[in-house]
Order: sequence, then C-alpha cells, then structure tokens
Amino acid sequence: MRWLENIKLFFEGALDLKGKSFHFIEAEADETMDQFMLLCFSDALGIDLPTSYYALELLPYLYEEIEAWQMRMGQKKSVWESRGAVLDVDP
Repeated sequence: MRWLENIKLFFEGALDLKGKSFHFIEAEADETMDQFMLLCFSDALGIDLPTSYYALELLPYLYEEIEAWQMRMGQKKSVWESRGAVLDVDP
C-alpha cells in the first residue's frame, strides 16, 4: 500500500489542493523581480552601479513597478531577515 500513498502524495502536490505551492512560487518570483530591479535601478536607492546607464532602456517597460519596488526595498531591514522568514529560520 506504500505505492498508493506515493500516488496520493504525487497528485496532492501536482494539483496543489491547499494552495501552498502557489504562495511559495509567487514569493520567489517577487524576490527575483526585486533583485532584478535592484541591479537595474539601484541609483534610485543611492547605490551607484555602472550598469544604471544601460538599464535606462528598460525604464518604459518597468515604469509601473518602480514605485512599488521602492516601497518594498525601503521596508526590508535586511536580506537575511527576508530569506529567514521564507525558510522559517530565525535570523
């Protein structure tokens, strides 16, 4: 009956009956987007990077996201705190 339990676990994970995986995927996508925005527009936060000049070409595509990104970056206390919260580890 072990194989029946494995099949049940497979379909539970594939169909995501409790909606847990969507939350983790969405949080990871937000984190990745924040890192990308930091690399492109770090000068908006006072961090000078030489790539900022070339990132200006992306500004029309990411204009709507910049304000929300600046708010999220201002609210973060540290990178380790946010990563620890995702993994349920105390920083």
